[in-house]
Amino acid sequence: MIRDICKDIAFLSQKAEPATPEDLSLAADLLETLKAHKDGCVGMACNMIGVNKRIIAFENDGSYMVMFNPEIVKQCGLYETEEGCLSLTGTRKTKRWKSIKVQYQNEKFQTRFKTFTDWTAQIIQHEIDHCEGIII
Repeated sequence: MIRDICKDIAFLSQKAEPATPEDLSLAADLLETLKAHKDGCVGMACNMIGVNKRIIAFENDGSYMVMFNPEIVKQCGLYETEEGCLSLTGTRKTKRWKSIKVQYQNEKFQTRFKTFTDWTAQIIQHEIDHCEGIII
């Protein structure tokens, strides 16, 4: 189900609760909503659709990927950039890492580790910030 985009700063500023296997349908909604906004959005966190769970979805080299409970465990290559967000108006300057290693759970809630670089790494960092209640 395509959900409305949350623009409530107070809600977006809350730290997300851990995702559980009961949240699989929520992840499907997040992915469907992201695909519906593909012309102007490359990643979403669950709080952007009004649910405070630690789930992100993002475009990854031409396909989509969903992560449950993602955490950055290693990073390198700090740089400055500017980002926009579907939940916020305008763009903001921020700092990101060129390469990140992420620990997350897949749709079977198996723990996985994967390294991402460049644009995909930037997307993931933005969405994990949403999970932490950080407004960029």
